[in-house]
Amino acid sequence: MTRMGIILGTTRPGRVGPQVAAWVHQVAQEDTGAEFEVVDIADYDLPLFDEPRSPLLGDYAHEHTRKWSAKIAELDGFVFVTPEYNRSIPSSLKNAIDYLYAEWTGKAAGIVAYGSNVSGARAVEHLRLIAAGLHIATVRTQLNLSLVTDFESFTTFTPSDRHAAALRQLLTEVTAWARALAPLRAA
Repeated sequence: MTRMGIILGTTRPGRVGPQVAAWVHQVAQEDTGAEFEVVDIADYDLPLFDEPRSPLLGDYAHEHTRKWSAKIAELDGFVFVTPEYNRSIPSSLKNAIDYLYAEWTGKAAGIVAYGSNVSGARAVEHLRLIAAGLHIATVRTQLNLSLVTDFESFTTFTPSDRHAAALRQLLTEVTAWARALAPLRAA
């Protein structure tokens, strides 16, 4: 079974990301032929990157890194759920990504973003650049949600049928790519 992680990329108190991640998980359970789970980086208590050696070596000194490594290593692909902060992804997500290297490599990812001005589009583009550096294959379809029109009072997520259709396409693509990349991960 293909195992996919829905990576919740913000740790801010009062965040709306858990609502979006729960919706992604709910839609993913419909019929993707893969096993999806929400992976909340807040659960891993990762301090600002504190490993003494490069992640390229995979020789981790801290238990929090080994726990994070084990979770990401067991997954075949990802759906990143991220807000846009200051024209990029949150520092918490960048920090979590930077802790590892090989655990990300040869896997597929889709991106669901949300924000106010351009619905998270700049966060998506920045995350695509980061992913490319780690040999993560991002799928073309992305989902951009507006804090203005897709949330009531900026706090309660109200996805439309249009967004659900786009999400299904994203999930189809990322699952297919994760399967197609399996031989590369095995090598």
